[in-house]
Amino acid sequence: MRTDHFPDARVNCFHEQFITAMPNPETGEIKMRYLPIVLSVLLGSVAPTHAQVSVGVGISLPGVSIGINVPSYPRLVQVPGYPVYYDPRANSNYFFYDGLYWVYLGDNWYASSWYNGPWQLTAPEYVPLFVLRIPVRYYRQPPVYFRGWRADAPPRWGDHWGRDWEQRRSGWDQWDRRSAPRAAPLPIYQRQYSGNRYPRAAEQQNSIRSGNYRYQPRDTETQQHFEPRSNSRVEPQQQAPVHLNQQRQRPPQAQHPQFEPQDKARDKKETRQDKRRDNKNEDRGQDRP
Repeated sequence: MRTDHFPDARVNCFHEQFITAMPNPETGEIKMRYLPIVLSVLLGSVAPTHAQVSVGVGISLPGVSIGINVPSYPRLVQVPGYPVYYDPRANSNYFFYDGLYWVYLGDNWYASSWYNGPWQLTAPEYVPLFVLRIPVRYYRQPPVYFRGWRADAPPRWGDHWGRDWEQRRSGWDQWDRRSAPRAAPLPIYQRQYSGNRYPRAAEQQNSIRSGNYRYQPRDTETQQHFEPRSNSRVEPQQQAPVHLNQQRQRPPQAQHPQFEPQDKARDKKETRQDKRRDNKNEDRGQDRP
């Protein structure tokens, strides 16, 4: 087999591994230990390029890059009877609820105020109820443990996350379907931000959002996403030395301000008494012959 048709290093690597999987001319045995790698390379090379959402691997802080790339604004469709949207063309579990985008990937929930992240990891105890109630059929990439569960019902989170979680979120799957809240308006202003125009910095995202999207989240879990994270998480022991240094830098006269008015009043009183004494002495001097 010729190798000059494979300039890509990955393909060359595949070619070498493929050769090792050929039959042994002496024994006739086939070494299969590289076969999974060969198949993964082949499948990766023929993956469709027209998919809207691509899934990879990667984590970065403070925002989380979960490996999902949404190159343009998704086409979201509302789930019937729920205040939740989903992307029917995505190859990931991609939703929108209460002003935030939600993704379920690798047994974790992530949230973002912009359609392509960065994403914030959300613990199961703080995922909004209506996100947990999304029926199984609207998960475009359901996990393996979803198999056998009813398609028109929410996932069995209590069975998956355990009794402790179910006690904390008691009644999460019980609600009056006739009184479901209205879905939040879609932030369609984000359509004009894609590719190189997509804002990555949190400050820039918040600035654009505040000027174009007036919706206020109603769920407590969603509201917490928009709370400041920079200064609010400073540990108390890190703040204490700052206060001590500020106290040491105060001028000495400011340490006992309660005595200052009394000192001024006493000084004024003594000054008036001195003036009266001087006037009396002058009068006496004028009366003398």
